[in-house]
Amino acid sequence: MKNLTPSYLKHQFLIAMPHMADPNFAQTLTYIVEHNANGAMGLVVNRPQELNLADILEQLRPDEVPAASTLQVPIYQGGPVQTDRGFVLHSSECTYQATVELQGLSLSTSQDVLFAIAEGVGPRQSLITLGYAGWEAGQLEAELADNAWLNCPFDPDILFAMDSEQRLGAAARSLGINLSLLTSQAGHA
Repeated sequence: MKNLTPSYLKHQFLIAMPHMADPNFAQTLTYIVEHNANGAMGLVVNRPQELNLADILEQLRPDEVPAASTLQVPIYQGGPVQTDRGFVLHSSECTYQATVELQGLSLSTSQDVLFAIAEGVGPRQSLITLGYAGWEAGQLEAELADNAWLNCPFDPDILFAMDSEQRLGAAARSLGINLSLLTSQAGHA
């Protein structure tokens, strides 16, 4: 019998299939931060909230008026877990108190990255989320086997150079797929 090494999806995108029933993930594009035998963690990157960075800064520093530019920095719904916790995916030229390197991309979870972005001295490219998506051991693999997701290579242009409503379709097109042409029926040969 062959010994198969598990195929993990760290540093890839997950594309929700059109028949995704879970409202937390329907029509989402998720960046996979970590995926191993213990489970997976990702950040939904195409669901802006009605919050902006100014709203967050008003909570963190109520005595200071945020810069006007922070009104233009959207906050995304990163997932249904710990929705009060912030995560910043960003280009890797800057590091902060809690920064993890992710193959040419960085993830920071400390407030100092938010203040740097607000002051105009933060990373060149960034995306801020509240919350994350989490999967227990084997759960994501089972969902992939049930055709709930497609995966594709990470592309920084999809994350940073496109409007949020274009990201899902662009990720699918990177695989040569038009999501609007897919059926909600799935089969296995």
